[in-house]
Order: sequence, then structure tokens, then C-alpha cells
Amino acid sequence: MQIFRQYIAPFIVVVIFLLAMVAVSARIFLPGDLAAPAPTEELSYPQEEAMLSTPNVHFW
Repeated sequence: MQIFRQYIAPFIVVVIFLLAMVAVSARIFLPGDLAAPAPTEELSYPQEEAMLSTPNVHFW
């Protein structure tokens, strides 16, 4: 159990951190860069507006 706490657990934490850092920094290389602000135009279709305004939750 001591080997797990000293070597394996810290290694897993470091690997998860590195994977998260790679995933976040991969945005730099995407064509759109994801740096543009979110679109704010109005919905043009009544069906889309109805889907977004009406919650799809039922309590029976």
C-alpha cells in the first residue's frame, strides 16, 4: 500500500494534469481558435424558439 501512495497515485495525478493541459492548450491549433465570442443573433425559426423555451421535464 505504501508503494501505491508514494509512486502510483502521484503518477496518476500528474498524468491526469498533463492530459487536461494538453486538451485545453489544443485550442490554440484549431482553425477557429475558439476565441471568437458566442453568437448573439435572434432565433429565426419558431420551432427552435419553442424547443428552447419549453423545458422537456415531466414529473409524474
